[in-house]
Amino acid sequence: MPDTRLSSAIRSLVAHGRRHTVGRASSPRALDVLTSLSCFALMMLDLPGLTAADNSLTGIQATLMLALGAATLLVRRRAPWLSYLTAIVFIGWLHELTLIQFALYSVARYRGRRDGLICTLGYFAFALAMFYTPGWPVHRGDTLSAFLGLVVPIGVLACAVGIAANRQDLVREIDARRAETAVLQAVHQERLSVARDVHDFVGRELTLLTVRAEVLALRSRESAYQKDFEELSDTARRAHLVLNDILVHRGDRAATPGVDGLSALAEESRRAGSPVRLAVDPDAVRLSPMRQSAVYRVVQECLTNATKHARGQLVDVSITTDGTLLRIAVHNCLPAGQPSRAPVSAGSGTASMTERVQTIGGSLTATRTDRGYQVVALIPLG
Repeated sequence: MPDTRLSSAIRSLVAHGRRHTVGRASSPRALDVLTSLSCFALMMLDLPGLTAADNSLTGIQATLMLALGAATLLVRRRAPWLSYLTAIVFIGWLHELTLIQFALYSVARYRGRRDGLICTLGYFAFALAMFYTPGWPVHRGDTLSAFLGLVVPIGVLACAVGIAANRQDLVREIDARRAETAVLQAVHQERLSVARDVHDFVGRELTLLTVRAEVLALRSRESAYQKDFEELSDTARRAHLVLNDILVHRGDRAATPGVDGLSALAEESRRAGSPVRLAVDPDAVRLSPMRQSAVYRVVQECLTNATKHARGQLVDVSITTDGTLLRIAVHNCLPAGQPSRAPVSAGSGTASMTERVQTIGGSLTATRTDRGYQVVALIPLG
């Protein structure tokens, strides 16, 4: 039994190490380091010839120069031009053709076919000019065709492989976007299915509630409760209309009010028993419709939670601009003797607010303080 446990632990440890090693080795940074080291190792094979050539470099100096040249490949994804220009210098000064292969590949892969072809032609022109320069290279080919037989294949092969890799990167990116689109489409279809169910079942109940409230209003005519039943009927009717606007006419973004609708929202909350003190920065009306919709939804959810959990308590709603951010702060006090609860109904409402704010680059926090509940949302003004 102990041997079995020990072998199982060893296998688990080896598997974990393999997964960790494979993950690290396939990272872009690790591949860049490996490419740089490979280029340096290949150039070091020419070190005896470099020190023997008339370039005034000792073995240590030549090694440092080759290391610096190979180090430029560490930034080949962001700045492939750096390794390309360094390789051109190496051709003219050290007669070194190894770095140019890696440089042309990097330019073609991370900058595309056009830049790769331009750099390849520039490399051909520079090498041809160096061929006719007196004294360069020391051991040049006997004929121009023999010289170009070495230079041209190097550039063409490196550029072609880089262009092919660039195309593969584009294909993978397209496949990833298609997969993401398919997921979003599936989520959208599921939401539509849920929306239809909500409309069918909740809409029916709201219709019955409206009819029942109207009947009670008629029966309580000339009584003290008639006004209350009429308000209940109007509320149920408005809720049904809002449900239709959200679920049936979902593509009509005008159905969602903006900052201008906050006053009416505050008035509805007052009628429901939660007084509201609303302060809105005049600059908030200049927000885009999407951001105004987010502001309205956040305030709406906060007032709904305040009505459910702290009815009768004053709700402070403050909307201000601070530099490049719009700040929404909603605070309500705790009812006397009310037991402690999760901050601002820690259910789907808070999650929905957070998701809506995050989709436009903002952030939202809901916390419980000693005096009540507070929600703070920050939304970019851009």
